[in-house]
Amino acid sequence: MKETNQKHILTGIILVILLVFAAITFIAIKLIPDMTSGLFGSPDPSLDNSNRILYSIKLYLNRDLLLTPYSSSGSEHLFIIEPGQLAADVVNNLSNEKFIKDSGILRDYLVYRGIDKLLQSGTYLLNPAMKPIEIANALYDANPQDVAFSFLAGWRAEEIAALLPTSGLEISVEDFLKLIHNPPKSLSALISSGITSLEGFLPPGNYQILKTATVEELIKQLLINFLNRMPANYEELLIKTGLSLDQAVTLASIVEKETILPEEAPIIASVFINRLDAGMPLQSDPTVQYALGYIEDQKTWWKNPLTGNDLTFESPYNTYIYPGLPPTPICNPGLASILAVLEPADTDFLYFRAACDGLGKHSFSLSFEDHLKAVCK
Repeated sequence: MKETNQKHILTGIILVILLVFAAITFIAIKLIPDMTSGLFGSPDPSLDNSNRILYSIKLYLNRDLLLTPYSSSGSEHLFIIEPGQLAADVVNNLSNEKFIKDSGILRDYLVYRGIDKLLQSGTYLLNPAMKPIEIANALYDANPQDVAFSFLAGWRAEEIAALLPTSGLEISVEDFLKLIHNPPKSLSALISSGITSLEGFLPPGNYQILKTATVEELIKQLLINFLNRMPANYEELLIKTGLSLDQAVTLASIVEKETILPEEAPIIASVFINRLDAGMPLQSDPTVQYALGYIEDQKTWWKNPLTGNDLTFESPYNTYIYPGLPPTPICNPGLASILAVLEPADTDFLYFRAACDGLGKHSFSLSFEDHLKAVCK
């Protein structure tokens, strides 16, 4: 009888344990995921069952951290996601900049929702009075406060301006070009006093520009980037070349348009410097192309090929007619072309022309006779 009672008690205990286990399993597998989904939305379909359950439990147990703002009051300010940043870096920055209290649980939320794979670089307007999940969704759903703005080395101001109508910036082509070609002292003084045009000082690259930026703010950002990219000893290098900054950038703009292979840029720069020192005209085709302007039938600012008549086109930019450097840069060169002018190769070459291999190389000559011999046959 006693043994029978003990068996019944043991059976009862086992049943209770099984019921408790079943209840816990039901809560963990069904109830908590359902409640989490009701609070925070459906989980990322790519999560496997174990991770779906794990993240559901973590989010539900820490729901107050996701639903409570860092501050009950606050003001909006900008938050930047840099290109290539991982979700972990983003939430750490949100914590460091006092938008959220707990970076770990917000990262769990991003993974749970699949937002960690969808964050986009940009500038966002956030408020510490926002709930952490509102901040996460703002980074995913809202348009950034800035736009991407990119252009290549060798573009002239008009080519850059042509990007504006579809850029998302509320800046007109006319206003941009007006300030580039007739800059106020407040802008030109950022580079050097006496500069009459900002052509040449707009560094190529990828930019994130605030949508609300004015034309002055856009150009100022480009000019500051120009200064930040220049080597720390550029003024010493200018003294060695005997060129002013404006002259060096003007020559670099010509080198930019003449160079195909980067390794040849210092040699091409040396040719032009040698010609300047010898009092010879530069005779650079790109300066004529710049003078000719937009070619309607070719739909380009850089006519190619040039004709014999083109080389006689009357313009101070035509270095076949006028000796020395043109009045301003003819394009916006990359840093490599500027460095090629600041530290040119040590050569005595006075001539160069396209080599006959079709690979973009040039043949360099000391004399005009050798230059003629290098003509492709």
